[in-house]
Formats: sequence, C-alpha cells, structure tokens
Amino acid sequence: MEASRNKLVNRNEITDEAASAFADSAQIPDKYVRTDEVADGVVVGEDETNELPIIDMAKLLDPKMSKMEAAKLGSACRHWGFFQLINHGVNAAVIQHMKDNTAQFFALPLDSKKTVAVRGDGFEGYGHHYTRTSATSGDKLDWAESVILITQPVQDRNMALWPTNPPTFRQALDLYSVEITNLTRQLLDFMAADLGVEQAALLETFAGKRQSMAIHHYPPCRHPEKVMGNTPHTDGLGLTLLLHVDDTPGLQIKKGGRWFPVRPVPGAFVVNVGDILHIMTNGAYRSVEHRVVVDAVRGRTTAVIFQDASVDGMVAPLPELVEGGGARYKSVERSQYLKVRFSALAKGSGFLESFKV
Repeated sequence: MEASRNKLVNRNEITDEAASAFADSAQIPDKYVRTDEVADGVVVGEDETNELPIIDMAKLLDPKMSKMEAAKLGSACRHWGFFQLINHGVNAAVIQHMKDNTAQFFALPLDSKKTVAVRGDGFEGYGHHYTRTSATSGDKLDWAESVILITQPVQDRNMALWPTNPPTFRQALDLYSVEITNLTRQLLDFMAADLGVEQAALLETFAGKRQSMAIHHYPPCRHPEKVMGNTPHTDGLGLTLLLHVDDTPGLQIKKGGRWFPVRPVPGAFVVNVGDILHIMTNGAYRSVEHRVVVDAVRGRTTAVIFQDASVDGMVAPLPELVEGGGARYKSVERSQYLKVRFSALAKGSGFLESFKV
C-alpha cells in the first residue's frame, strides 16, 4: 500500500457509531452489510486437504537441502501465490514486541486511537481500510479498523501519524521493519535462484524502494454472514509478509474458483506475491485474490508489511525472463501503474489482465 494524493480510494475515519457497532454487533449498520459478497463463492470444507504450502527457511539455508526447498518455494509462488514461512530467523523478541504493541494499540479508547487518525485525502493513519463504490450498493466499509504507515525509507516516514501510545509502539515498529527488510532480502535470493535470474537483478528491484505496513483489527461480529473483514483483492506491490498477532483464522485464498481458508501455523509468516512481482516475473509467480472473513466470537489482529518494487522506475517484466518467449505484460511507468491500480481498488476489480500484451 502507498499513500495516495488522489481521491480514487478514500479511507474513512472510525466514528463513535462505528466503534459502537464493533463493540455490540447486534444491529449492523447498512454501510457494513455485504451479505451477497460474503456468500459469493464456494468455501472449501475442513474435510478436504487444503493446507497452504509451508516453506522452511532453515532448509533453504542448508546447503544440502536448499535446492529442493527452493524448488518447493517456487512451486508455491507459481501455483498458490502464497506460503507460510517457518524457522524464518526473525528475532523472537522483536516479533513479540510488535505483537504486544499492536494488540495494546487496538485496546485503547477510541479517542486515543484517533490522535493518529487518517487526515483529509491521506492514506496513512488510523481508520477503515478504504471505501469501495459499488454500482448496486453504493459505498461500503469493511468490518475492520487499521493503521497504515510508511516505514521505509526512514526519510519518508510521517512521524505525526506514528502512535506514541503505547509508548513503545514506535520502537517496536522500527525494529520490526528492519527485521522484515532483511528477511525479504533472503527470500528474494532464493526466488531468484528458482526463477533462474541473477540474484543482484531481483534484489535491485526491491532495494531502497518503499516499505509500508498495516496493522488490522477485525472485531468479532454476531452476524459474520453479513460483513466482510476485507473484500476480495490482490496486493498491489511486490511482496507481502503477514504476522498473525493471535491465532484467529479468517484469511481465505482463491484457487480454482474456490476459497481456501488459511489455518495459521504458530510462529509462521504468511507470505504472498503482489501484482508487481507477478508482472516482474512475467507471470511465472502469481498474485492471487484473497479476502478476510469475520469470526462470530473472536477478534483477529494482524501486522502486515508490504514491500514495493520496480525495474528502473518501471513496472515491467525482468529482461532475463522475456528472452525467447517475449514479454507477457506491458512496461509502464510506476506512476501510471499506481493510477490504474488505485482505480481498480476503488471499484473492487482486478486489473492485471489490462497489463497483458
């Protein structure tokens, strides 16, 4: 995600009315009711094998097992667009610190959270995900509260919107951001090996690019069949790394026209391919539609990092991956890509097809 100066995507403030609805969901305000969207599509049952691929970083780093695990990583990116990463090596204390501060922030009174509320047409700060306009139902809101912030490069941070309550939030996010940057570099090394491109070439597309984060809280809802935690979408940047703050499920991935629920693996990150990486790999790696459904009893909280990428300022396939077979996707300036991306986001529609040659 990235801050936007246009009005294609709006982020609404969390009002007293919204906070009251989240606290007692006996009556659902109409602006949250999305019954048809919740019921859209078949959800795979628990009796069917549907486990998301699990990738082991310890095996990737083991010279004897690395080749086989890298192939498994590549298969996950090609066929699922998602995987869960275990033994990732991220400092456990840093992770716990991030989890604790995220949970503590969302437990604060609304007035405290609104000190970092989204402002004007901005995209950063505390508020709803975003507003999508539907031709049939008008503006609808997701059943969630979020904080979205730019974390890297450091000079791009808007510290006025970084929470100071809890007092250790800023430190927790700063340390966590660095850890995820390092983990991303490691993953890219193995992705490059799987794709058959120079490691430096793939790393360069991410190096120094913007990193943003979103912490989300999906309150429980007595009528989960009526509301969406996050409507179906693909992630618009390069690579996404999600940390479950708790063990409440809710993420669902679309594969073969059906929704596959993700069961969180303790201690794992959920990693997924974004639209830009999909294009950069010339369609070899897949950016896949996903959504979040709400639990009737338990809230769900996550901390998500989005890593941006580009090829010399362009969103384009890597030259090494178009030799022989040709480019399957157009090369566009990043600013134009974002304009089309935000337009599609506002309409709740996919757009990768529009970039095909």
